[in-house]
Amino acid sequence: MGKAKKRSLHLGINDRVSNLSREDAVKTVASEIKKNPEEVYGLITLFGLTAEELLEAGASYEAVMRVKGLLK
Repeated sequence: MGKAKKRSLHLGINDRVSNLSREDAVKTVASEIKKNPEEVYGLITLFGLTAEELLEAGASYEAVMRVKGLLK
């Protein structure tokens, strides 16, 4: 691991997900999936979200089908 990565992990810069609940992740993905689908790939795979959860949270069908390869 390089010096920069060690520093940023030590400072907690990449520590955003540790305080995120599954419900918060579903809401975040549902709201951001249409605008920035690349940004939410990490949350989808980290929490193992399903298409049903995202649709119930308000994501559009088209946006969910765009990332269906990542969903369970």
